[in-house]
Amino acid sequence: MKDKIAKREAKIGIVGLGYVGLPMAIEIAKAGFDVIGIDVDAKKVKLINAGKSFIEDVPSEELESLVLTKKIKAYKTYPVCNQCDIINICVPTPFTDTKDPDISYIIDSGKEIAKHLKPGQLIVLRSTTFPETTEKILLPILEKSGLKVGKDFYLSYAPERIDPGNKAFTTKTTPVVLSGVTKTCTEFTKLFYSTFVDEVFAVSSPRVAEMAKLLENIFRSVNIALVNELALMCERMGGIDVWEVVHAAGTKPFGFMSFYPGPGIGGHCILVDPYYLSWKAREYDFHSNFIELAAQTNENMPFKVIDKFYEIMAKKGVPLARANILILGVAFKRNVGDTRNSPAIKVMELLSDKVKRIYYNDPYVPTLKILNKRYKSVALNRELLQKVDCVLILTDHAKYDYELILKNADLILDTRNAIKQREHPHLYTLGYQPI
Repeated sequence: MKDKIAKREAKIGIVGLGYVGLPMAIEIAKAGFDVIGIDVDAKKVKLINAGKSFIEDVPSEELESLVLTKKIKAYKTYPVCNQCDIINICVPTPFTDTKDPDISYIIDSGKEIAKHLKPGQLIVLRSTTFPETTEKILLPILEKSGLKVGKDFYLSYAPERIDPGNKAFTTKTTPVVLSGVTKTCTEFTKLFYSTFVDEVFAVSSPRVAEMAKLLENIFRSVNIALVNELALMCERMGGIDVWEVVHAAGTKPFGFMSFYPGPGIGGHCILVDPYYLSWKAREYDFHSNFIELAAQTNENMPFKVIDKFYEIMAKKGVPLARANILILGVAFKRNVGDTRNSPAIKVMELLSDKVKRIYYNDPYVPTLKILNKRYKSVALNRELLQKVDCVLILTDHAKYDYELILKNADLILDTRNAIKQREHPHLYTLGYQPI
């Protein structure tokens, strides 16, 4: 294994070619390895083999070059796993409607890999999950092959840390935390990841790495919940701008980190991880009330936005049933096209049967399907802004001309502090209520 890694002769498998798997495939191929990608989505496989990227952080030109030089090849079935020396599992880990973890993708991929497991292979789980998944769920599945971990094959956990749209911290430049089930597993995993990642940090066990991943995102969830609650408090008190408050507190050079309110949280990890940990904690008769409360606070924010929208529409005197509204930004964060768990979509769902018509504009999301209805991003211009009764800024993309919006819209609800003119008579800002 060491020799194959050093000489870049190890064949690398990646199961799951989405936001984590495809950028990882690119970096591994650029490091000199041959990459075999596996995804059950035939459309993704076809696009990758044609050199066409569907991930914003992966330029099609870069992918096409690696495909043409035969450094990356994608498949939709698992038998090719027996050609791999190292297999990385990068499958989704969502939650159910009742907020229970859904690790079925990990289980299914583990079963398929086990069918083709051969001596000497290293398996690395990258998907976000709760502690003990690697050792108590994935390991027994793989050992049903008759092979033993640390002796016949190797197993580790190295959680992904993808931040879509982040140009400074990429797959290569973001440190990787990892641990193997045995010391040899850790050694091989660290050796491999060091070939395409700038910094690798090994910990004592997979469950430590699993908990560390959850802590990273729950830390953000809790602090965002704190500032969201503070934003609602500032509105209730009146005359206190939460955005100014955070900015002022941020001048302290120690002991404070700035977080900002908004219409809710989205993406995969920050929304999902608190429920993964709280679910696992109950197995040990431990109730993580603080973590769950923070998650609930964040999930309630779209409803708070709706309440504020109703309030300002009533002030304007426009009946909801006759209202035409414009949603600006449906991605879960600025300057990307990722709509996973976006609070903007939740707002649109809540308003879909309450107003006459919803328009939306997002330069990164050309089409959208919500509650079985298809929407198309409309052109943002003076005519549209003057036509609608209210503009809701839910994602503050840098491409927006906020002067144009402020000048032409009759009513604006800004949930992201995109427009700073607080005393403008047609502008309402989340976290600020003038006296």
